[in-house]
Amino acid sequence: MTRLASVPGFAIRPRSVVQIGEAEVGVARTPAGDRLAALASSRPPALRDLEGETSAPDGGWLHVGPLNVHNLAVLQRALPWLAPRPLGLARSFGFGDRLGLATPGHIRALRAAGEGLAPIFAQQSIREMERTARTPRQVLTDAAWGVFMEGWRGGFGADADHLKTTADVDACLAAGYTFFTFDPGAHVDPSADARPAATLPDALDALPWTALDDSPERMGQRYRGRVLELDREVLAYDDDGIARAAVKYGRAVAHVAALYRHLRARNGEVEVEISVDETDTPTTPVQHAYVATELRRLGVQWVSLAPRFVGRFEKGVDYIGDPAAFDADAAMHAAIARRLGPYKLSLHSGSDKLSVYGAFGRRAGTFAHIKTAGTSYLEALRTIAPLDPALFRAIYTLAHERYERDRASYHVSAVAERAPAPGVVPDADLASLLDQFDAREMLHVTFGSALAAYGERLHAILSSNPDAYDANVERHFIRHLSAFGAPEQRR
Repeated sequence: MTRLASVPGFAIRPRSVVQIGEAEVGVARTPAGDRLAALASSRPPALRDLEGETSAPDGGWLHVGPLNVHNLAVLQRALPWLAPRPLGLARSFGFGDRLGLATPGHIRALRAAGEGLAPIFAQQSIREMERTARTPRQVLTDAAWGVFMEGWRGGFGADADHLKTTADVDACLAAGYTFFTFDPGAHVDPSADARPAATLPDALDALPWTALDDSPERMGQRYRGRVLELDREVLAYDDDGIARAAVKYGRAVAHVAALYRHLRARNGEVEVEISVDETDTPTTPVQHAYVATELRRLGVQWVSLAPRFVGRFEKGVDYIGDPAAFDADAAMHAAIARRLGPYKLSLHSGSDKLSVYGAFGRRAGTFAHIKTAGTSYLEALRTIAPLDPALFRAIYTLAHERYERDRASYHVSAVAERAPAPGVVPDADLASLLDQFDAREMLHVTFGSALAAYGERLHAILSSNPDAYDANVERHFIRHLSAFGAPEQRR
């Protein structure tokens, strides 16, 4: 038993306990919630700046303080593994956390089944931060405290997800993120795929050629008659395909290059991901090759790229489409990523896409990244269903009321009329709503409305029952990580 565990009123999270100088430091569960606790014969110099309350039991030194930004910074100076770092080309998995409470469960799942995976524990898009009323620093701080609670020393990344503006970049840089996902989706022209061929020249002329440091003529000369030799086949750059790729993604390439230069002028050590997944039409192999080639020509460097795969990747549910078609599509995109990089192929909206994890993992191999987000929030709802049925029912009722408005920024197909009505589901069956397609998507995309109305109550229940939530998250992500697979065990 640790010395901290002998302090009256403390229930120490055992994996959190570390030695800093002469002090034993850990996270204690107290009637007031989780607190940072440190015990020594005298205050070590490394901990002199901790915030909180100090006492002197038996002539020693006991400090109890909040799990806040300031105290985290003090610990990070003594424990470098508490700070995020770049992960490079390591096979990786992103664990989104809308509530700031899921990291312990994520780590437990990673220890149980996440063989050979580099984790990103802090991951949230600017859109989700706005809906959860969290700041980039709060998201990163919550994840780092989860790392401390579980004693994870294997390193982790922090993903500033789906950034669209330089202001977003600056806010996440200031917070200490190490991985920046650029989302130029607003600059993608999905009409390019179906445009009449006669309209392509005018559309090409209208591209921002100065920002692209290019011209239609020079672009045509670079690709005309060329091919890209892949693992087992050859990708031909035909004039029509390249023209459509440029019309569709040219503005997106220019936008990414501008964001990248802004980022690099301020920090040269962080990593970049390119995301073109949140669009209506799939990214063809030629279009993927165009984006990668043009970004490289403009000096952009990245560790992963997320194309829009075939099929539908809706929030919180499994893949919708032909698994064989996805397998073939993933094989082509993975081959392009190896040939033009290597860089990791990234699968977004990856929550619950278990039916295609295996194919994605096989095709991308070690150059693979999966990104999840809201599925941990759904496990929070699963946790509260038996603990506070009235709260779960109120959140589900709100989902029915707000779904049509809140779904606007998501690609989802749930129909409220197909979901069970809130008043007809017995308390004992409320959790089963999370296994019904329409109800699950509705609960997923209305999280912002739910947290605005019931966030304090939801946090209070989960914070009072951390073992239940950790167990549900661990079980859920063991399924994810086992389906993805990896070559070696990480501890």
